[in-house]
Amino acid sequence: MEKKNIDWSNIGFGYIKTDKRYVSNYKDGAWDNGAIIDDDMITMSECACVLQYAQTIFEGIKAYTTVDGRIVTFRPDLNAERFANSARRMEMPAFPEERFVDSIKKVVKANEAFVPPYGTGATLYVRPYMFGINPVIGVKPATEFQYRVFTTPVGPYFKGGAKPITIRVSDFDRAAPHGTGHIKAGLNYAMSLHAIVDAHNQGFDENMYLDPQTRTKVEETGGANFLFITKDNKVVTPKSDSILPSVTRRSLMYVAEHYLGLEVEQREVYLDEVKDFAECGLCGTAAVISPVGKIYDHGKEICFPSGMEEMGPITAKLRETLTGIQEGKIEAPEGWIVDIA
Repeated sequence: MEKKNIDWSNIGFGYIKTDKRYVSNYKDGAWDNGAIIDDDMITMSECACVLQYAQTIFEGIKAYTTVDGRIVTFRPDLNAERFANSARRMEMPAFPEERFVDSIKKVVKANEAFVPPYGTGATLYVRPYMFGINPVIGVKPATEFQYRVFTTPVGPYFKGGAKPITIRVSDFDRAAPHGTGHIKAGLNYAMSLHAIVDAHNQGFDENMYLDPQTRTKVEETGGANFLFITKDNKVVTPKSDSILPSVTRRSLMYVAEHYLGLEVEQREVYLDEVKDFAECGLCGTAAVISPVGKIYDHGKEICFPSGMEEMGPITAKLRETLTGIQEGKIEAPEGWIVDIA
């Protein structure tokens, strides 16, 4: 298929409308068969549950072209599982996991002309989401839902290299104890909007959120998990019931152990020990790993030995290996790479 006339190497990380999207409706206790459609507009009641009480969840996945020209996506089964868990926590009907993966394949295939060519640094971002659509005025869950998937080509998260960022320890809480921090609900991200705008206004790139109960332990940022490297090259990630189980983070930990032979550990990470790590990164779908060079903690600066000029050596190797797997340069574990038929 002929590709769209897009300057692939210079697009940003934003929304570009593509030709097709997938939609399925839940009504009277069952999902319909679903379909690929053209219309990108959604019509709903002014009293739709999603508009009144934020009953919505989402996922983020990427599709891309491998070095040998295949169009693939990365571990969509884990996104399907997390999406179902999010739905159950939000009193929504779980979209069947096998149908979730099939819908991703269908919508990527339908927008094949928008999948960036290999080597451009761009990818096709895939956004599955679900929301309560019927009118609800009393505080209760919806009874009718819509599941949709749209795509948009996005540029590389890094422009001109993976330069380390500066983050701050936030005074705001991202999640509540026993709350919804472990699921991908829209309300979690709404909670972080003021904090991220405030961080940007203060000259910081992101927030470091602490555990909401004791405010002594590292949790995550508004949209990514933390990954730390000790001075003896152990890979450490924070453990908490209110951290989102990142697909990228889990994949990086597997790569660290099984491809690079590094020791890995998921445990509680205390703020007062962060100064002792050699490297720090934020991991997520968009960038794989974004290096952190400095953390500002209420007047104190925590500067990592890896510095502010380039990604630390272990972090760089982790990113290089995982992207190599995704791009087909390195053999992937079974089931990680899913071809778009």
